[in-house]
Order: sequence, then C-alpha cells, then structure tokens
Amino acid sequence: MISSNRFVSYGGRILVLGFGSVGQGTLPLLLRHIEMKPEQVTVITAKPGDERIARELGVQFKVMNVTRENFRAVYDEHLSAGDFLFNAAVDVGSLDSLAYCQERGILYLDACIEPWTGGHENTSISPALRSNYAYRDSALAMRRTFPNGPTAMLTHGANPGLVSHFVKQALLNLAADTGTGVAAPTTREGWARLARTLGVRTIHIAERDSQSSTRRKARDEFVNTWSSEAFAGESLQPAELGWGTHERHWPHDGRDFGFGCGAAIYLDRPGAVTRVRTWTPLEGPFIGFLISHAEATSIADYLTVRENGRAVYRPTCHYAYHPCDDAVLSMLEFNGNNYRFPPKQRLLRDEISAGMDELGVLLMGHARGAYWYGSQLGIDEARRLCPYNNATSLQVNAPAMAAVVWAIRHPRAGILEPDDLPYAEILDMCAGYLGNVVGAYSDWTPLQDRARLYSESLDPDDPWQFRNFRVDG
Repeated sequence: MISSNRFVSYGGRILVLGFGSVGQGTLPLLLRHIEMKPEQVTVITAKPGDERIARELGVQFKVMNVTRENFRAVYDEHLSAGDFLFNAAVDVGSLDSLAYCQERGILYLDACIEPWTGGHENTSISPALRSNYAYRDSALAMRRTFPNGPTAMLTHGANPGLVSHFVKQALLNLAADTGTGVAAPTTREGWARLARTLGVRTIHIAERDSQSSTRRKARDEFVNTWSSEAFAGESLQPAELGWGTHERHWPHDGRDFGFGCGAAIYLDRPGAVTRVRTWTPLEGPFIGFLISHAEATSIADYLTVRENGRAVYRPTCHYAYHPCDDAVLSMLEFNGNNYRFPPKQRLLRDEISAGMDELGVLLMGHARGAYWYGSQLGIDEARRLCPYNNATSLQVNAPAMAAVVWAIRHPRAGILEPDDLPYAEILDMCAGYLGNVVGAYSDWTPLQDRARLYSESLDPDDPWQFRNFRVDG
C-alpha cells in the first residue's frame, strides 16, 4: 500500500455528501493524506446500507435525503466558514450548493455539476438548458457575484478533472518529441498557442473499462463500476462536444447553444444512443459512447486562440467511453426500455475478478498522427493501493483527493475548473494511484479499414473530421 504521506493539515470540518463509489473511495485517501481526525468528517447519504465503511473509517454517518427544500438547513447544521463541502451526491443541486458555499466562506468540490432530482430527464426544459455546457456557464457566472470567494473546485474527478492535466502533459510530450522547443506555458493563452503550433485538431477522452466479474448482468439490472444512477442520468443529456475550427461538416442534428462561451455544440439526441470511434494503446480501435461531460467544453474553451474577438483555432473535444461490458448491456437495455431506469442496480467492486481501466487523452491531427497519454490501472493494483476502490473509482478519487488538498492549501482562489489548476502539482499527488501512466503514438485514424466494408458518408480527404469518428446518424 502507498505510504501515508501527509500533503496538508486541516482543522475544519468536511461534509461528504453522498457515499457511493466516489464518497467511499475518496474518504480513505483524504484520511491518509490530510492530517486531521476522522471525527472531523461527517457523511450524509440517502442510502442506509453504506454505514459499515464509514464505521470502519471512524467518521460520523447520517442517513437523510438532501433536497431543494432542506439543503440549507442541513448545511447550516454541519458547515461554517472554513469548512469543506465534498459534494459526491447524485440528484443534489450543485449550483445551489456552490452558491451557498460562496456566500458563507466554505470550500467546495464536486466531480460533476448535478441538477436536483429529475433534472436530466425533465423534457419540459430544452436540451440546451439540461446540458453540462449550461450548468458550466451558470457556475462560472458566479465568479462575477463572488470575485474573491472561497476556493470551489468544479468537476474535479477523473473526467472531468484529471484528463485536463493529462492534456497539458501530453502537449509538452508531443512538443518535445517533435522538436518544438518550448517551456511549459504559464497562461491559458500560452497553452492554446502551443496546441495550435503542434497542429492538434481533435482530442478524445478515450476510455476503455474491461473490468468484469463472473456474475453477469441480470434482466432489469443496471451494472457498472461506478454509479449506475449517475451514468444513466448523464447519458440522457444531449451529446455535447467542443467544436473545432477545422470542422467543415455541420452535423444534421447539430445545434448551437446560443449563449455562453461558444466553444461547444450539442446533437439533438442523447449520449445514450450516440457512438464514436476511438483508440487506446491496449485495446486498439473501439467504439464508445459520446456521453456529455464538462471537459468537452472546458478543454476546448481553454485551448481556443482568439484574434480580434474571433476564434481562429480550437480543437474538437469530446468523451469516447466504452464502459465495462455489463454496463454496455445495461445501457442497451436502458435504451430499449425507453430510458426506464431498472429496479435493481449493482456496483462492481469487490466481486470484480479481472480487468482494468485504460483512461487517457487521445490527441490527433498533429505531425505524429495520434498520441494517447493516460492511466492504465488494473483491478489487482487498485485494490493494493487503496481500500473500497476498483480501477475506475481510484482514477476518479485520487484526483478528487488532490483537488481537496490544493483547495485547503489555497483557500481563497475562487471558483475554478480543472484547467485552471497547476497540472504538474495535481499529477504529482495522483501519481502513486494511477498504475502505468504511459504515452503511445499510433497511425490509427477513424478511416482505417472502413472503405473496404461499406459505403459510408465519410470525408476521405481529412481523417480528423467529426463526421469520420461518428458511428450513428
């Protein structure tokens, strides 16, 4: 097991809201790397079956539903200025929680900007307003209201989160390998210029989860290596992607948001039924879901070069996700049942018998073709490194821990996205938990071997067009 190196000491209280794969798996990391007493931590969850882990770790545990009507009273009881709200709950409104913490001087972190219960599937709200793009825009708008507020870490798990730091390291590796002699940029504009100089046109967050158990998915059961509820919820949001300036084929179902930074578009269909081709070093080519995630917009926005107010360079960026095989079967059943969430859910963790999670960023269109940089973490190593984790959750929870540490060290930094943080410092704190962190070049393109099989609507002159990656529609 990794050493208990203390990164920081902390005298405040931490309220962990939600106790699924993120809450359970991050808590031992916080207690290992932050000098504090377990009694300083309170867990609040709507599910009573999680108490054993909290008891083993020595933290306080309470079962209650946090709702739009009672959240202020719950927070008032457990938090005051200088304390920390670690929001790992599904169906608890992140924007209201963020505003509460900014008003009262409370540190904050979430792994995803969540609406209140039912927000993802509320069809009375337009798809554009149910998107991560819209949630991000609303969260960042609070910077104007709270310009010098307490540190709030938005969307800092694996992705969003860790992958933004992978992108920066990948850009530096690519610069070194292509003879582009540059020091690490120190500004947003510098990173964007570097990506443009290198010719990066498309960035996938390319993930293949191969973890499995001998107990296969049953009928009317959703199985996943992390929250089934959260995965199903985000899959109902419109498929979103940062839209590159090199793109020349507007999707037939593509829509402009019409507000915000303008760095992304959405498709008028959910991510649950939108698929794309991608590549990772161990898996090779595969097809993944284009699930809506905040990093699709934040990375594309961060790497945009603007001249005279106009975007002259921006890479296309989106998630390309092949979950564990039982989760794929669960998603197919979910789709077939017209998005009716099944009555049974099962988190794969202790029963996993084999597999790994290969999570990284695939930078394409540059002089070397395609370059993947990321984490290859197997289930056996994940178990050795930290209890209450599988490979997927540890890739989420290590960067969540690192972001909490950074926030405690810098308590008045305001509202931040992963792209705003010092990449090297975060990667250094996560390094011992990510398994093999590797970079790999490939000559793969989404056009490879396709012309000989079917006549498709492709752009053979430019492999890096989104049209060539897309599988459906």
